[in-house]
Amino acid sequence: MLRALYGLAVTLLLPFALARLAWRARRQPGYLEHLGERFGGAPLAGDAPVIWIHAVSVGETRAAAPLVARFGRDFPGARILLTHMTPTGRATGIELFGERVDRAWLPWDAAFAVRRFLARVRPAFGILLETEIWPNLLAECRSGQVPIFLVNARLSARSAAGYARVAPLARKALANLSGIAAQTADDAARLEGLGARGVAVTGNIKFDLDVPDDTEAKATALRALFGEGRRVWVAGSTREGEEALLVEAIEAAGLDPDILVVVVPRHPQRFDEVAALLGKRGAPVARRSRGEPVPAGARYALGDSMGEMLAYYRAADLVVVAGSFLPLGGQNLIEACAVGRPVLFGPHTFNFEAAAEAAIDRGAGLRARDAAHAVAIAKELLGDAPRRERMGEAALAFARDNRGALARLEAWLAPRLPAIRGPGRD
Repeated sequence: MLRALYGLAVTLLLPFALARLAWRARRQPGYLEHLGERFGGAPLAGDAPVIWIHAVSVGETRAAAPLVARFGRDFPGARILLTHMTPTGRATGIELFGERVDRAWLPWDAAFAVRRFLARVRPAFGILLETEIWPNLLAECRSGQVPIFLVNARLSARSAAGYARVAPLARKALANLSGIAAQTADDAARLEGLGARGVAVTGNIKFDLDVPDDTEAKATALRALFGEGRRVWVAGSTREGEEALLVEAIEAAGLDPDILVVVVPRHPQRFDEVAALLGKRGAPVARRSRGEPVPAGARYALGDSMGEMLAYYRAADLVVVAGSFLPLGGQNLIEACAVGRPVLFGPHTFNFEAAAEAAIDRGAGLRARDAAHAVAIAKELLGDAPRRERMGEAALAFARDNRGALARLEAWLAPRLPAIRGPGRD
């Protein structure tokens, strides 16, 4: 009965979901592209078997990279379908994988749309990354005998409380999964508290990040644009509202003239908006996309390019990982650690809580109470090169010592995956 009510609610809400897409498309037109896929109109499967991986947005898509590579090696005759919910996730998939994978939107969780999606794709199995519990999707996969796994799973206390309000629906949805591999024991406990059974703990595959060989060269080129001899801190993956908080705190703090703040917004549709905000504080802001050097007296620069986050972080003396100064859950601090840079973040890191606390414990990161506190800490660290060096070394060790989750996940998955033979599905 509860699932029937859920299904009715989803169907009734579809017109509002369309309106929301149209609203979001004013700033990011990609939301209205391939609209039929939102109703299950994914690309039709050919003769090759299909392996389906769902990665909501940018972070999950990057985390999916080693799985895409491994499935490509292990199942050379299969096609990989990558589904997303956001245009930035889809764009990241294109950037990382090109034509090596097919791509589509995950359909809305209406039973008719999910059935259409499964009928067109005919996946041999599905992989959901992180926190994707869709009752109709999971029920239809079980009905269609499509094994589906939730991997690198995380569930914050706040999200667990939300699911607990519909506990019978969540319990049934989790029971339809073929297996769950969680990031931490706390994640596993929260999932089991909702009714999941036999949750494995395999770690966070984001630690298994491979830093490209050209990262150092790209970072050196960025430093040349930023200006020789300047101290640089990068505010990475800033979200709406955070730039204003940070700029206000920076202006009040009176940083030394040689300190440059490079702001890298999370979403590309906000590049012009953030450039205008930063430009209000003085001369027009140097933008990475134009390849122009930063004027010597400039306080701010804008990182308005895609696919260069590791280079930005490596080019910095200090990294402030945003998404954490408003209750947004934080962004991926592991990337900055992987290139040996000290990290600073705000109070709201519930999407990366285990990693944030572990980074603090290892001496790789620091938590600020708010934007003003973050600027005060940054000012102190930028005046203490030996401490920054120690924190950078601790960050590298922290990232290195937590690798191995991918191997554990692969070992857990291997006996659970169905056999895929020949040019088609058996």
